[in-house]
Amino acid sequence: MQHEHIIGAKQFNREHLEELFEIAREMERIVESGGSNRYQNKVMTTLFFEPSTRTRLSFESAMSRLGGKVIGTENAAMFSSTIKGETLEDTIRVVSAYSDVIVMRHTEIGAAQRAAKVATVPIINAGDGAGEHPTQALLDLYTIQKEIGRIDDIHIVMIGDLAYGRTVHSLSYLLSNFKNIKISFTAPENVQIPAYVKNFLDENGVSYVEESDLTKVVPTADVLYQTRIQKERFSSVEDYKKASGQYIIDQKVLDSMKEKSIIMHPLPRAGEIAEEVDDDPRAAYFRQAQNGLYIRMALLEQCFK
Repeated sequence: MQHEHIIGAKQFNREHLEELFEIAREMERIVESGGSNRYQNKVMTTLFFEPSTRTRLSFESAMSRLGGKVIGTENAAMFSSTIKGETLEDTIRVVSAYSDVIVMRHTEIGAAQRAAKVATVPIINAGDGAGEHPTQALLDLYTIQKEIGRIDDIHIVMIGDLAYGRTVHSLSYLLSNFKNIKISFTAPENVQIPAYVKNFLDENGVSYVEESDLTKVVPTADVLYQTRIQKERFSSVEDYKKASGQYIIDQKVLDSMKEKSIIMHPLPRAGEIAEEVDDDPRAAYFRQAQNGLYIRMALLEQCFK
């Protein structure tokens, strides 16, 4: 399977996902053996108009471990021609000439799609505003498979900022490829899951509920997917405070979880998972971050094939 661009989670079906995960397992072996030089003549540009640590560094590490080269900027909004008034389209046209693949994060929903329309090399969407974050969702799904042993027949509880949480949107779309999925959406009143995500799940026959009481859904959950309340997405401090601090995973939550369940988080966290949870074997979020390296290596492999 090859995608010229990686723009959104809806472009993947189950066959594509299984093929990607098989490549990711190969990438784990490559990392264990010290890396590869198979793409030493390839250049990846990271074009980030919004701050990032894990996503940018994992892509850069992925390219380096495949023997490729990395160019780019961590803050393209301030340190590129954008500040001089250049359009995104013109920036992409120019950067395409320097690159074999462009990994882009932007503040605006739909920016990756705009970039893909004019790019002459593959665009990988590393997050577009409150829209999607497909590569995060792919590593999330890979983590579930590795940790639980399956993706079919699971109950996943998505917690926190579900309105602006682009990882939740993309993961919901990907889960529609699997059987007997149940999703519980647990969010503060002012950051509920958007109607367009629910409409997609309805159209694809995915079972979900909206449950404000976390204690009701934790005991049957296979996966707790916690997210940060994103202060930067709110139009006022008051709205942020309404949503902040309502759902925290701590020892009390651990005590009510199934023994074989896991806790995930796209990171960074900001107090919504207590540090006391970190030593519990069900805390999978740092292993989850590690899986991002393998999935992004696999995506680059597909872009270059």
